[in-house]
Amino acid sequence: MQAQTQRYSVLMVDDDPEDGVLVQKAIASSGPKVDFQFVASGAEVLDYLFTEGRFTDRSSAPRPNLILLDLNMPGVDGFSVLKQIKSDMDLRRIPVVVLTTSEAETDIVKSYDFGANTFITKPSSFSDMIEVMTSLKSYWFDAARLPTA
Repeated sequence: MQAQTQRYSVLMVDDDPEDGVLVQKAIASSGPKVDFQFVASGAEVLDYLFTEGRFTDRSSAPRPNLILLDLNMPGVDGFSVLKQIKSDMDLRRIPVVVLTTSEAETDIVKSYDFGANTFITKPSSFSDMIEVMTSLKSYWFDAARLPTA
């Protein structure tokens, strides 16, 4: 594996800000620095990704290298977000990891059918979350090759 030579950005979409704090801390505890952005709804992430609403300035919404997406959100749910990301010619190259409390087979199948790159059920402990974030960072930012734009 190659050493991390560039800075990466992770965008988390979850309606529970406490989960955002937990993941941010787990990412920070899991090794080299990664920029972390958090949005709390499906509608907000679409504004972020399409530089609309309060995100019209790209400097306030840097293009993520990886998206962590919850499925169960009010309003625009994770499936709708995933479908829009993967149907856009530019955005579909961004890896999307579904990170949710669901263990339902129907959610797993539907996530992959809509183009998810990985499906992970949220770990129940902080130490397990650190392990998951370490694995994700190692795979997506060290082993895998990601497009630069």
